[in-house]
Amino acid sequence: MLSCAIATAFALQRTLHGVQLDRAFIGFVILICIVKTIQFLSASTAAFLSSAPALDTDLLLDGFSNKRFYGQFQTFTLPLLVLPLLLPSTRRSIKVGLFCLTSLWWMIAISGGTRGTWLGMAAAVAVLFCLGRAGRRWAGWQMGAASTGLLLFTLLFNVLPSLLGIEVSNFAGDRLTTSLSAREILWQQAWEMIKERPLLGFGPMHFADIWNAVAAHPHQAILQWACEWGIPSTLCVAGLALYGLSTTAVLLHKRALSLEPVDLMRLCLFASLVGALTQSMVDGVIVMPYSQLWLAIIVGWLLALHEWQTPLRPASVAFSRAWLVYLTLAVGMIFYIIVRDVPDMDTRKQQFAEDFGGRYSPRFWMQGVIAHPLGR
Repeated sequence: MLSCAIATAFALQRTLHGVQLDRAFIGFVILICIVKTIQFLSASTAAFLSSAPALDTDLLLDGFSNKRFYGQFQTFTLPLLVLPLLLPSTRRSIKVGLFCLTSLWWMIAISGGTRGTWLGMAAAVAVLFCLGRAGRRWAGWQMGAASTGLLLFTLLFNVLPSLLGIEVSNFAGDRLTTSLSAREILWQQAWEMIKERPLLGFGPMHFADIWNAVAAHPHQAILQWACEWGIPSTLCVAGLALYGLSTTAVLLHKRALSLEPVDLMRLCLFASLVGALTQSMVDGVIVMPYSQLWLAIIVGWLLALHEWQTPLRPASVAFSRAWLVYLTLAVGMIFYIIVRDVPDMDTRKQQFAEDFGGRYSPRFWMQGVIAHPLGR
């Protein structure tokens, strides 16, 4: 619900402020990527100058508790960085700088070893290549930046360490496997939950309420939605997603020759969404709050840029009031659970650690317990 509200808010703001907000948004994305790139390069330089016998590439990825979350963020932002490169009005010097930034961003994505990011971007390139001239230009820039990033990665984390006698641990090349990394255990648990409660599921986030030794979510969006919300809800959501993707793809193909900033912005947003949805088939894109925020922003922006066949009508007063009552009741329920559970939170965390081991305590996203019934 919160993600829907965020998407709606961004859609309304984009409709109100127009192309000016597009430029501000892309500028914000570029700024974040510049900061994270400088951070990565500074950490890499410090590691090489420290004369340490080993280099752990995972330690270079700062700002996220798990490098997979970093990869999800890169899946959202890599497609957007190419937008200024597609605009004919962008100065050549700026294009050179942005291509270097995109290449470095690709180098970081490769060094992180997040296979879901690689898969998502490969799917985005393949889909957009089929959507006409603009899509092929976008794919060309991405493949060029990815190739440059791969070259930089090889020089920085293979050739240079070999010359300096430094051993590299968590090397991304070791991730080029078809291993599911224990995902089959999570998928099997989700499938058993679907078979047990196929209509309504176990409830939102309740996959995490059944402990396992691997993770608190199944790393597969469709299975997670089906086991927590039920098969009918999953079919409805999947149908809406496919309808939105297909109508946007048709519009992109129709505007394949357009060089208008709005059409190119739509193209990059669509690529970002395709990449993220592909990654959600093997990763927790719909679970992590930061990724949920980016997903809501991308969807909201696409809704604002879409060319509706019929004008949108404002919601009725009765519907708006009913929605407000519903939100109030939902917030009240959450508040009740907080008041009920917080006083005994420390005791429950300690009991969970004793039952299942202390590694997952106390973070909810790893521990995965929403609210313990009394006596549990």
